[in-house]
Parts: sequence; structure tokens; C-alpha cells
Amino acid sequence: MSNPSTRAALRATTACLLTIGSASIAFAQDEDIDLGVIVLGESKRAVQTDTATAVTQIDQEEILDRQPGTIAELIDTVPGVNLVNGSTPQGSGINVRGYGANSTYGTDQKVAVIVDGASVGAEEIYRIGTQLFTDPFLYKSAEVIRGTVGSFEYGSGIVGGVIKLETKDASDFTGGELGFAGSQTLEFSSNGEGITSSTNLAWQPTDQLEFLLNYTWRDQDTQQSGNGSDIGNSAFNLPSYLIKGRYTFGDNREHSISFSYTDSETDESDVPYDTFLTTGGVFGNVDRTVNSRTAALTYTYNPANELIDLEVIASYADQEIDQEYVEGSSTCDDPSNPCGLPGGFTAGGFGTVNADHRYETAKLTVKNTAAFNTGSVGHELRTGVELIHKERKDADSAPGGTDKRVAVFAVDTISINDAWTITPAVRYEHSHIEGSTAPNDDTYNNDALMGGVSLRYAFGNGFAVFGSAAYTENLPILDDLGTVAYMTQSEKSHTFELGASYAGHDLIRPDDRFAIKANLYHTELRDVTSYSVLGSATIDRIETEGLELEASYAMSSGFYIDMNTNIVSGTEFQSTGDEIDWRGLPADSMRLTLGKKFGKKLDASWEVVGNRRFESDDETVPGSVIHNLRATYKPQRGFLEGSQIRFGVENLFDKEYTPRLSTRPAPGRNFKLSMSTTF
Repeated sequence: MSNPSTRAALRATTACLLTIGSASIAFAQDEDIDLGVIVLGESKRAVQTDTATAVTQIDQEEILDRQPGTIAELIDTVPGVNLVNGSTPQGSGINVRGYGANSTYGTDQKVAVIVDGASVGAEEIYRIGTQLFTDPFLYKSAEVIRGTVGSFEYGSGIVGGVIKLETKDASDFTGGELGFAGSQTLEFSSNGEGITSSTNLAWQPTDQLEFLLNYTWRDQDTQQSGNGSDIGNSAFNLPSYLIKGRYTFGDNREHSISFSYTDSETDESDVPYDTFLTTGGVFGNVDRTVNSRTAALTYTYNPANELIDLEVIASYADQEIDQEYVEGSSTCDDPSNPCGLPGGFTAGGFGTVNADHRYETAKLTVKNTAAFNTGSVGHELRTGVELIHKERKDADSAPGGTDKRVAVFAVDTISINDAWTITPAVRYEHSHIEGSTAPNDDTYNNDALMGGVSLRYAFGNGFAVFGSAAYTENLPILDDLGTVAYMTQSEKSHTFELGASYAGHDLIRPDDRFAIKANLYHTELRDVTSYSVLGSATIDRIETEGLELEASYAMSSGFYIDMNTNIVSGTEFQSTGDEIDWRGLPADSMRLTLGKKFGKKLDASWEVVGNRRFESDDETVPGSVIHNLRATYKPQRGFLEGSQIRFGVENLFDKEYTPRLSTRPAPGRNFKLSMSTTF
């Protein structure tokens, strides 16, 4: 539970902000501001039509506009990305193209998460959601690479995709000017009485040196679903902070050294062990503390030589989960009701519930980008080497040990006549795993060579077509130590993609802009070890295919449309010969945003999110249509210049629904208000 005095203080401050916000609107009216003056037509999000890779970028403006409470809520607007829950850090998970999180594990190692170059996230921890405990206010951009072909620079075994997060910099606030600068944001949400305070303090003592400190405190009580019922296990308190510095030097400032450190922590008492559920049930409740720390030290060297653009990143990620069973909280604690398990069952003695977990990942990445020509052919060649050392604490429910890896990669973007772009990529990775405790204390070595190629042709009139083929292997992980057969068997995946894009202007009216990108993909995963089947059956292979569509249209009047669609299907082929719908499939979905920008002052939008009725072999999930409203006001003159007021309504009509893949009902109507000011 949160501190009552702190909550009262923040509520009082929020009330003040409401008053100030009202005053600012009145002040704007007194200024007789013309909200119809338009600078340039643009939508909320640019469609990446200049690459064959299925990639979506979310910038700082969109992060603030969406007012996300978790990282999961930040990226769920990307086609192909779906959430297992999402409104809390402890029970949510990220699913990309049917892989990633599910209702059993928070990750399956097929979606990589990178923070400032550091690889974060733990392995498979039973019924604990994503280990990405962090706050959206720490970051200035997010990038989602879907599929395998764009992933070889970041890891092996990536089938779903890569999520790249970049923390804020001091220069984002100082603008390169010497002195102090910063911002303060307060945010309030009605559903769960959520309150967030985020403070950025930036200092640039010289034009070569800068420092940033961010502290964000986020608190939420129990939320309600659309029918007014409490959503159990939805309250949380999450303090986070970021420390970052950068020093640039050299005659032409070709050298730079930067350091970033993020820290997020939750401390919960008497909450369900199973973070996906709303009550304790069989497993009962625990007192749980989760601490996630990430550090990255980066050196760059970029002289006036196109063959050298060097980046060296030394990173460290630490995820620690400590939990202790609350006596008497399990339904199996009653001796007369042993839950049907041999010899009875006492949850307090069940290793899974009392287990403490810790993952420490140290990584050194050295990579260089060289630009050169061979005749009329241009090259942008990225080569690199990675040294990875992961250590997993031995727990009652999971084997511990070390996973040491060496990897080399090369990605060459080849341009021919401003029309053809060919991008071959290759990665070799070797792993050495040592178990720490008997009987799982053996040593295993595995390696794999993987790669792919993408091909894009631009017609010169805005149209382009592209395709790709990629192969990757997911080498055995520490969690596999408990099954000897898995320690010598890597999971293997092939993905084929085909698509087309168009980007142009003056299409319907002068100065309008239109962009669209469609991507078809087919993925096959075999030698499967990450998923189990009840009984003696195993999974021979998994096949998924889908269509991802992104489009945007903007007029010089300020009117804009953003749209994306995700249609997916998949089959799980079992050793018994049975073929069933793949368990990781989300529902087909479409997201449509209609908005209008009134100069730089006001941006108002209406978003419709539709999920198609989902029917599989053993489950039916009703379809849903959700409406969200958002408005951002930025005073351009007066004493509130530099401030921003944001208002949003999520699930406007208070619909009761549970999305496919989620284990809890979605939150009902939620009013959000935030105000930020720079200084």
C-alpha cells in the first residue's frame, strides 16, 4: 500500500494542477489564440517505408501523448504486438507475432528487450510475468523490430522480435545550452486512483559535458473492470530513477563516453504468487520484492573517416525477485483438501512459491559501421563481437548456473542505383553452460550459425516491394538444465516475409502525406523445447503466419489518420499427430486513430481499437471495440509557455472485456490528466 501522506500531498498537487490547467485554457482564450493556424501536416507516427524490415518507432511525443502506465502499454499499439494483461508491471507480458509471454511464463526467450544496449529480462520463471520492471517516463524512444531478419545484431533465437528502449539525455532538456534545465510532470488516472510524479534535472556545465537525473514515482490502487468489479492483483507502487551522463572530447569531438543507470523496484505484501491471476488460489500469497537494475557504459569514436564509426558498450543487467509464502493463504493448506496431489500438499513448503530468483547479465559489445563503395555499389557494413556472461541464482524451483557466450555478427546494407537494397546478415554464437548445484551441475557446449537476407526494390515513384528470408537458433538456456535432452537441442526457426510500401504527398489535396506498408510473414519453429503438452506428447513444430499493415495520412489542415492491422493464424503440430491452434495466437485486431492538430498548440484525437472474436480448438473470446480519446494542449505564450496539459479517456464506454491472451479483465473507463512544465 502507498504512504497515505504522500498520496494526500500528490492529490493536493494534482488539484492545483487542475486549477492551473483551467486557468491556462482561459488564458489562451484571453490571448485570442488562433487554433486554426497550421504549420505542417503530420500524423502521430511515421510509417517506416524506407526499409524491408518490419519496424515501428515510437518517439518521445507519442510516449507522452499515450500516457502509458507500463512499458507494455507503450508498445501495444504496434501491429503484431499483444499483451498478456498490461496495466501492471508485475503481471504483464509482451507477445510479438505469437511469441514472448504467455499465461505460464513471462518470456520464452524469443523476444529480446534491449535498454541502452543492455540485454534485460530473466528466463522462464513459473507464473511470474515479464521481468521488465521499469517506467515509461525514463525513456525517450522505443523501437519494435518484428520477426527475425532485423535481429542478428541483437541476439540469437529471436523469432518474435526485438524491443529497443533508449533512455533520455540531458541535452533533450538543455538543448545544448549551458546551465540547468529540467521538467516536472504530474499525472492522475481515475481508475485505481493512480498518481505519478516524474522529475527530470539536467545540467550542462560545458558544451562537452552533460548530466541527467530522473526520478519517477508511480502508484496505483486496485482497478475496476467495465462492470465495476475489482481487478485483483492490480495495485502497485513503482519508484524508478535514471542517472545518465555524457562527455564528448577530441579536436573534432569524435570521441564520446556516456553512462546510464536505471533502477526500478516494487515491494508487495500478501499478493498472489501467480501474478497472472487475481487471487491466491492453489499457490497462495507471497510477500514479494522485485528490483531491476540496468547499467551501460558506452564509448563511441566517429572520426572524419567513413570506414570508422565505432561503438563499444559494456552493460550490466540485474533482475532480483525475493518472495516468501504467506502462511495459510493457499487453498491447499487444509490437510483435508490436499488438492489431489500425492502425499498431500502444503504451499508453504512448495519450492516454487518460496523461491528467490536473480539474473545477472554482463555484456561487452564492440561494433563498427563502415561506409564504402565498390564501383557503383554502396555498402554500409556493420560488424561486431559480443561477450555475454549470464548468471542465474539457484532456486528451489529452478536450476542455477552460468551461461557464457561469444558471438560475432555482420550486417551489410548494399545499395545499387538508388533502387535495389540488399541486406545480408549473419551471426555465429557459441554458448558454454555450467550448472551450479547437483544434480544439474554438468557442463554443456553449443553453437550455431544463423543468418538471413532482405531484398527491397524502390520504383522511384514512392512504391517499393520487398522480401526476406531468415534462419535463427535458440540455444539451450539455464532453465533447461533440469532436462538433459534439452541441453543439446537448440530450437530452429525459419521466417519468410513479403511486402510492399508506398509513400507520397499531394495525393488528394496539396501538401498532404500518405504512407502505407503491408507485410506478410510465415514462421516455422521446430525442435521445440520451450513449451510442454500435458501427458506424454511433445511439440514437433509450430507454424504461424500473418499480415501486418500500417498506414498514415495527414493533411495541411492538421487532420490526420493513423491505422494498423494485425491478422494472424498458427498451428501447433504434436508428436501424437494432433494439430491444434497455436496457444500463443492473439485475436485479429485493428487500430484506427482520427485526429486534428491545431498548429503547435492543440492535438485532439479519437482512437478505436477493435479485436475480432477469437475461436480456437478449446477457447472462445468475444470480440470487442474500445474507444479512447486524447488531447494535448501546449501554450505558446504567457507564463505557461513551455508547459503541456494532456487529457485522455481510455475505454470511453466502460466496456467489460478480457483480451485474448490476458488472464484478467481489462480496466474499465479511465480518465487521465497530466501536466508538465519545463524550467
